[in-house]
Amino acid sequence: MKYILSFLFMFSALSNQTQIIRKDEVLNKSTFPTEEDFASVNSPVGLDSFYDPNIDYSKFSGRVSDKDATATILKIQVETENTKFFKASDPLQFWVARDRSKDPCQGNVRAIEDGYLTIYVKNLLPCWGEAYSFRRGTILIFESERLASRVKDASRYRVALLSKKRDFLTQLNKVNKFVWGFSAEQVQVAAAYDRKILEIQKEKELALNSLIAKKKDQIRIQKELSYRLDELDKDLKYYLVEKDELFTDRWHLDHEEGLPTYKRPAPIKSR
Repeated sequence: MKYILSFLFMFSALSNQTQIIRKDEVLNKSTFPTEEDFASVNSPVGLDSFYDPNIDYSKFSGRVSDKDATATILKIQVETENTKFFKASDPLQFWVARDRSKDPCQGNVRAIEDGYLTIYVKNLLPCWGEAYSFRRGTILIFESERLASRVKDASRYRVALLSKKRDFLTQLNKVNKFVWGFSAEQVQVAAAYDRKILEIQKEKELALNSLIAKKKDQIRIQKELSYRLDELDKDLKYYLVEKDELFTDRWHLDHEEGLPTYKRPAPIKSR
């Protein structure tokens, strides 16, 4: 029995020292993104932006898909969608892919379509030599610093749009929260006003009861005051002193003393 108790004591001690590993202890919080990791207006590079500073956005390739009779207007099937940032008359230069040792040809953007770029080329001599025109399917390598600048500006503008979108999503979240919880909110508002109505009704009943009690007290006081006034009128009438008594007593007194007196005064007539 002694050995069993010792074993149980040791087991309980070891179990108290055991610690459960929580999820927040194994998470590497240093790898969590911070505010500096996201793109901003000053820095277009971030987790929420597709802009990569290691990529040269000024260069792209394409194939000649069509041309006019003079071979000065070329329609190029491009392999990037960034050409949508071009504008009419933007300058660019290009080489033939199989012979990039020559000088580039100069051209200007004429039109932009989905997946296509129409350019105007005045002279093909620098990059193509004496050949009259390109064949359809010829691969060209283009370069345009203005396109790289436009891509960077577009990335900055996209950051502003993302920020605006987050603001709209926050507002929409609040609106959705209100709409989805409208029934519960309606019940709470109705319950609050019902409670106020009950309190007002209770105050109304108390005020009316107080007014009725005050009326009863005033009626009781009215009766008491009326009774007191009647009693006071009786006392006033009882203690009323007639003025002719003084004249009558004085005539009798003067007459008994033998003093000269006038005729016996007549009683005062009440009006």
